[in-house]
Amino acid sequence: MNKKDQQRFKSLYKQHLNALKRQGKSERTIDSYSRAVRRITLHFDRCPDQITRKQMENYFSSLVESHSWSTVKVDRNGLQFFYKHVLKQQWEWVNIVKPPITKKLPDILNHREISKIINGTRELRYQTYILIVYGLGLRLGEGLNLKVGDIDADKMRVHIRLAKGRKDRFVILPKTALFALRAYWQTHRNPDLLDRAN
Repeated sequence: MNKKDQQRFKSLYKQHLNALKRQGKSERTIDSYSRAVRRITLHFDRCPDQITRKQMENYFSSLVESHSWSTVKVDRNGLQFFYKHVLKQQWEWVNIVKPPITKKLPDILNHREISKIINGTRELRYQTYILIVYGLGLRLGEGLNLKVGDIDADKMRVHIRLAKGRKDRFVILPKTALFALRAYWQTHRNPDLLDRAN
C-alpha cells in the first residue's frame, strides 16, 4: 500500500477496535477479530473494503487449506463485524465459508478411570480441582476462578461467573464435590479463595 492507503487503513483499523470495545467484546474477541482484518489486509496489501467478492472467495479457499476451521470461522466473523460496524456495508458473503458440521460424542470416563486420574495426583489441591471440574462439568478456567462465595451449600449449587459468552450460570453441586471442597478448604481457611495458590 502507498502512504495514503496506509493512513486510511490505520484510521479504519482504529475505528474497528473502538467499535469492538463499544460493544463490550472480550479482549480475546478483540484480538481475534482485529487479527482477521490485519491478515486479509496483509494478504492483498490493500484495505479490506477494496477487496472484491471473488478475491474474498479465493482468500477463504486458501485459508481453509492453511488454517483450522476455528480460525476460518473467527476470521469470517471478524470481517463481517468490520464491514457492518466500520464500513456500514451489508456483509453479502457471510455464507462463503460453512465449516462442516460434525457431531462427536465426548469421551465419557467411568468411575474407575476418574478415580485413577484423581488418585494419580499427589497434591490434595490437584485432586480437588480435577474432581470439581469433572464432577460439575466445568471448563478449566471456570474451575480456577471459583471462590468460597460461589458455593451455595444450602441449595446445593455453584454460581459460575463470567462463563462462556461472559454469562453467569448455576450448576448442581454433588455431595461428593461439596465434601471435597470442605476438606480442602480446611487446609488453608481463606475466607475468599477456594485454592490458597490463587
